[in-house]
Amino acid sequence: MPDSRLFHLIKKEFIQVLREKRLLGIIIIAPIIQLIIFGYVATTDVKNISMAVLDQDRTVYSRQFVSEFGNSGYFEIKYYANDLKEERDLIDSGKIKVALNIPSDFSEKLRSNIKVPVQFILDGSDANSTSISLGYINGIVFEYSTKELQKRFGNIKDLSDKINAIDVRTRVFYNQSLTSVNYMVPGVLAILLMVLTAVLTSITIVKEKEYGTLEQLIVTPIKPHELMIGKMVPFIVLGFVDVLIVIFVANFWFKVPLQGSIWLLLALCLVFLLTSLGTGLYISALSHTMQQTILSVIFVMLPSILLSGFIFPISNMPDVIQWATLIIPMRYFLTIVRGIFLKGIGIEYLWMETLAMLVLGGAIFALAVKKFRKKLE
Repeated sequence: MPDSRLFHLIKKEFIQVLREKRLLGIIIIAPIIQLIIFGYVATTDVKNISMAVLDQDRTVYSRQFVSEFGNSGYFEIKYYANDLKEERDLIDSGKIKVALNIPSDFSEKLRSNIKVPVQFILDGSDANSTSISLGYINGIVFEYSTKELQKRFGNIKDLSDKINAIDVRTRVFYNQSLTSVNYMVPGVLAILLMVLTAVLTSITIVKEKEYGTLEQLIVTPIKPHELMIGKMVPFIVLGFVDVLIVIFVANFWFKVPLQGSIWLLLALCLVFLLTSLGTGLYISALSHTMQQTILSVIFVMLPSILLSGFIFPISNMPDVIQWATLIIPMRYFLTIVRGIFLKGIGIEYLWMETLAMLVLGGAIFALAVKKFRKKLE
């Protein structure tokens, strides 16, 4: 009703938000900048791997073998070492990640159809990148070996059938090109929504306390839950604006297709917004100063991101940590966003995650209302 307390409180919050031009800039422009940065930085693709070559054969065969790595798009040959010591120095200094050692009898054994031992030395300080580099190396070496066999034995039909007893034929669903940005960008949507909405709402009540305007609210008949709702509604609207911006940038800038229903995505975004906004309000109800609020937000955000499965698979975590992730709302929202974006699945597959977010969101909001007292401590 237009004359209700809640309506006028929501109107007051909208006016207050719209008057802060810098805040609007953060809400509208920041998600675009952050999404672009995250989209390019938060990727599991490993490219431009610095490489050194110690070619002791120095023949056409060895040069062709080295060129396979240079032309693959994954490795960048930066150095040609003269000996093993120079190669080791390059690895120790961090100038290269991979070293290739080609023996002096490489071409001779290759022409004689004798298996050639070739050594690769990798910097294992970054285990993830090293594992991916090993996969690239094995693929390139296998492809080169197949080409050499075809040259020697002519156009043998189904050469792979003669080499391997099993004919492997793979088919990748949902992300055929295995582009990591298609997997990461939808996850960035969840992080941006949680960070922006939780931070913005967490400072609302604290701002009222620091500016002294909370005293004006205390003498009004506004109830705690009405104040909470009044604080949340403007940021729910602004949160939806951010959702639309992120979907637009993800689709048209990063070319991440939205396979599922946009209406289902928006509806479930609303559920997650209630959870993140409730978290922000609970933090603001606990805090007395802006410094306390910011530290509390950081304390909540970091575990939420690390335990949500955004970077590290939950299945790889210890059992105790996996149980702890059950109370992280972002865990369920990541499954929802990636499921709708990449798989195009509907609520029949996502109802458990939706129910979990509703329960957690309701509990967080109830705690925020209970914690807030319409009085100065």
